[in-house]
Order: sequence, then structure tokens, then C-alpha cells
Amino acid sequence: MAFLDNSGDIILDAVLTDAGRKRLAEGNGSFRITKYAFSDDEIDYSNYNASNSSGSAYYDLEILQTPILEAFTNNTATMKSKLMTLTNNNILYLPVIVLNNKTETNNTVPPLNNSVGSGSVVVAVDYDTQAAFAADTTLGSYIDGTNPGVNSVNVRCDQGLNTTEISNTYKIDAELQENQYIVESDNRFGSIVTGMDPKISANAGVSVQGFSFIDDDNIASYYLSDMSAYVVNTDPAPVGKNSTDDPLNTAIAGPRGTHLVFRIKSSTNLRTSTFLFNKLGSSFTYDSVTYKFIDSIIRVTGATTGYRLDIPVRYIKKSS
Repeated sequence: MAFLDNSGDIILDAVLTDAGRKRLAEGNGSFRITKYAFSDDEIDYSNYNASNSSGSAYYDLEILQTPILEAFTNNTATMKSKLMTLTNNNILYLPVIVLNNKTETNNTVPPLNNSVGSGSVVVAVDYDTQAAFAADTTLGSYIDGTNPGVNSVNVRCDQGLNTTEISNTYKIDAELQENQYIVESDNRFGSIVTGMDPKISANAGVSVQGFSFIDDDNIASYYLSDMSAYVVNTDPAPVGKNSTDDPLNTAIAGPRGTHLVFRIKSSTNLRTSTFLFNKLGSSFTYDSVTYKFIDSIIRVTGATTGYRLDIPVRYIKKSS
């Protein structure tokens, strides 16, 4: 890892991702570069100095001279702030993705656990752990990792303009709406399954979602679109009514886009073994019962805007 020399003309430093390098290495002649992305992770736009005494040519000089790291291929550590192109130049607010921890109809338990999860989404990885959580409600909310369809806990992410400057009765600009999400999860710990959204009456069960690809770090990527049970349009707030008339308790203050709903199924390794818990995790004692746990992250990225949200997840296994 090194810094690029940007003392003179700006150069373009581009590399293939891990997935691109893998496909190139197949050597079957089918490799084609069809997608690319730009980011500005290292740029601090507050360094723009419109009062520079040397004139307008120097307003952005400090930004242009910001030290820039060489491009590297690890997808878990690069390009967190992707650039996007908009045709509408009158947009004052950009959308965000927010983890929803509010109670709503048909989803009575918020996903975040502050009792034993330290503010994470908790997954009880096997039957013994699930039974312990079911018997002791002070352990907090959880997802049943063996059978995620049993309880009503969803991981729900709301997308939209999180501002009160624009009424939530307006519909979000189509150019800012996320219709596809990329969900990245450590495949050693679990997999993504469908959630139970109250807007989808036909969604009577859960099913495991196949990942699109898995990289050399065991990170599985899932591409979830509005053609599936995962991504649902969020209706604008009712006009001229009380907020209690709004059927969805969204985490977005302004115009809403879509929301992503999913659950987590624990891996066979976590259900049947303590190997990964001993190697990567730790333990705690609650009410004289010992539990092992592994802390991880599930990353949600909007395919349209590139906005990224990291969701803390704690996988818990009853030990004694």
C-alpha cells in the first residue's frame, strides 16, 4: 500500500476487484469489463476555500493535493462512498439507508438487542439457544437461526430522504429510489433468507436466498431487487391524517423510497460446532448460563446511489 504522487497532473489508477481477477484468471476468453465505479472516500470537501486570495484557480487546490492511496482490490476495505450521476441538478437532499428498530404492525419485536447483543441484531444459532431465549424474555429480541420463520423479527432497512424539510407525503424522486440492494454477509456464519413484510400477504413463509458470488474472504454477495419479496415500495404518509394512520412505522422522516426486509439463517457449522466460536468469538454469562458469541457485520449497499449501511450482528450459542 502506498500513496499516489499527485503533485502534478491527476492520473487514473484502476484495478480489478477480487471477482474481476477471478474471472480473468479463468482464461477462457470471456472476460469483459462491463461495470466500473468511482469513489471519493479520501476527499474532504470542506477544504474547498472560496476565499483564497490567489483567485478561483486555487479554491480547490488543497482538495486536489489530498494524499490518495493506490487502488487496492479488497472489496471489504475500499470504495465506501461511490460517486453517482444525477440528471436533476435541483436536488437538495440525497437519500440514505437507515436500520429500522421501531415496532410496527405484524413485526412486533424490534431487531436490535440491547440486553445481551450490545445493540446488535442477535441470531440464536441452534435449538438450545433458541429455547433459552424463548424461556427468558430478559435476554431480548432475537432471530431464530435454525428456523427464521418462527418468530416475527425482521432486519428491515428503510431508504429515503431523512429530513423534515420535505414532507413525507411526497413521493421520492424516481432517480433517487433504490430498487436493488447488495447485501454482503460472512458465509461462514449464516445466509440471507426472506423476511415477513406486512405489505405482502402472500409472503407466508421464508426461503433461503442463493448468493450471487462468494469472494476469497468468504463474503457472500446477494443481489436483491424489487422483483423479489425482499424489496418493497414504501408508501408516502397519508395526506391530512395523523401519523398514527400511517401503517408503516418507518425510520425515514421525509419522502420514502423502498425498504429491504430479510432474516438470517445460521450456518450448519455454527449450529453443530463450537469451532468458530472458540477461534473467532468470546463468551459471556447471563443468569448463570454461559453463552458463546461471534460479532460480525452484514453490509447493505444501494445499487443506485451506492449508499452503504453496516449492520452489527451477534451470533450466540448456548454453551452451558
